[in-house]
Amino acid sequence: MEFEHDAARHRYLGRIDGEVVCSLDYAESGDVVSMTRTFTNPSFRGRGHAAEITAHAVGEAQAAGKRVRPMCWYVAQWFDDHPELAELLA
Repeated sequence: MEFEHDAARHRYLGRIDGEVVCSLDYAESGDVVSMTRTFTNPSFRGRGHAAEITAHAVGEAQAAGKRVRPMCWYVAQWFDDHPELAELLA
C-alpha cells in the first residue's frame, strides 16, 4: 500500500494501484495528534488496511515527537493491540 499525507485536510490516504482504499483523519494541537476517524472502503474491508494506515500515521506522529490521542474506536483498539506503544498516548 502507498500512503499519502494530505496535511491541508488533516488526512492520511492509503492507495492500492492508485485507488483509495482507506483513510485516517486527525486534528493537531501542540504536540498531540488526535486521530478522529478511520475508514476503509467496504470492498476492501477485512484485509488489515485500517491497521496499516493506523500504524503509518502513528509512526509519523512518533517520528515527529508527538503523542497520540485516539478519538476513534479503531485507533483505541489498535493501541490496545500494541501495548508496547502506550508511551505515545496522550
